[in-house]
Amino acid sequence: AFEASGEQERTKFRSNRMPFDPQLVEIKSKFDSEYRRFSTSRDRIGTYDDFYELIGTRHRILDAVDFTTSYTDPIHGDLLPINNDDNLKRALKTATPLLRVFVYRKSDLTYLDS
Repeated sequence: AFEASGEQERTKFRSNRMPFDPQLVEIKSKFDSEYRRFSTSRDRIGTYDDFYELIGTRHRILDAVDFTTSYTDPIHGDLLPINNDDNLKRALKTATPLLRVFVYRKSDLTYLDS
């Protein structure tokens, strides 16, 4: 029986992917130990408030947890905040197509204030 090599399997996987659509952004977000992965139109998250609501809804924490978000810069690997419209625009610009988002409870970050 024929067995495909690892490279053949990776190539097959890549060829089954949808082509890159510049109007979509793929978001992989992590809150505690839970991950969410989804795609959405860039137009749907035009403001930080839209983004905050989308992430909160996906993780089912919107009305229950006061949270903040950050993302990983794919070029330098830096963890950068998403806390206003300008930061969101920068984050979306780096998402080609994946935006890696980390969600933190604000109460867990209080040690930074002291």
